[in-house]
Amino acid sequence: MHDQPISEKTIEELSVPITARLGLGLAALGRPGYVTLNHANDLGGRYEPTAMEAHAHAVLDAAFDAGIRYVDAARSYGRAEDFLATWLRKRDLEPGEITVASKWGYTYTAGWSTSATQHEVKDHSLAAFERQLAESVDRLGRYLSLYQIHSVTAESKTLEDDALIDAIARLRERGIGAGLSVSGPGQDVAIRRSLEVRRDGQRVFDSVQATWNLLERGAESALDEAHAAGMKVVVKESLANGRLAGRGKREERSGNDSEVFFPLVARVREVAEDRGTTIEMLALAAALARPWADVVLTGAATAKQVRSNIAALELPYDAELEEQLRSVAISSPEYWRARSSFRWN
Repeated sequence: MHDQPISEKTIEELSVPITARLGLGLAALGRPGYVTLNHANDLGGRYEPTAMEAHAHAVLDAAFDAGIRYVDAARSYGRAEDFLATWLRKRDLEPGEITVASKWGYTYTAGWSTSATQHEVKDHSLAAFERQLAESVDRLGRYLSLYQIHSVTAESKTLEDDALIDAIARLRERGIGAGLSVSGPGQDVAIRRSLEVRRDGQRVFDSVQATWNLLERGAESALDEAHAAGMKVVVKESLANGRLAGRGKREERSGNDSEVFFPLVARVREVAEDRGTTIEMLALAAALARPWADVVLTGAATAKQVRSNIAALELPYDAELEEQLRSVAISSPEYWRARSSFRWN
């Protein structure tokens, strides 16, 4: 059961500068392989580290020049932090000019391959936190302003590890905010647990990053609660890893997830065409219309995609659209079962 549709009044209250509310996620830019549909084509088959670094810099340039001031990386995104660090130095930016977030908890293990048996290994131990924090600080230095646990699930015991939470709480002594990203069908459970984690009377986590898109709305009420409690809410996978990017009917049918998603995406396409717009624009506008969303990440893998995403922000999102599109949402377990079949490419 999903939340009630947002009202016209709520939508009208969202008339704020929205470029600053869009962030750039680097999941598709720091390593050759990722689960976004058509990722291999986005990179043009050029996987040499120097070529990928130049490509990442071009996308970061496009994002920054368009007004985006929030960038999200992770230790497991291959060389994303390294590419970001060299770009920050090249642009000669001051830390206050951009928000740099990163994540710990997964280690990249693909060896710069798109067909590795295992692309990353999860480890939410205190030892992993200390090791990866040192690695992130070594690369990003004083630019690092938010450090997040990567992919906490409803089944995870991470938030119950007192020694780990104590160490995370001490991040604020270094001027670094603490956050978490959540994933899986129990995102709402993990979010609500994070709201209760406190040290010295203060909530430990300053932000939460969660998957929300037209197909997966399961975390809505929990994200609303987090926002109301003062946590920054960051939306990831608003385009469902390319499934809502409108790259063509043939691509939409590719992969093991097509049986679940294709009819839903077809419905979104129909609504988009009726409005004279695209699936991508509609999906991004829907995410930005959430009154609890502080930042919506774009997973753009090319400069052209960045510019397309920016243009999409001009689309008015009204209560009629909300009503038409609410029916395409599926249950969280069904969504995450389909997502688990997304192919690395």
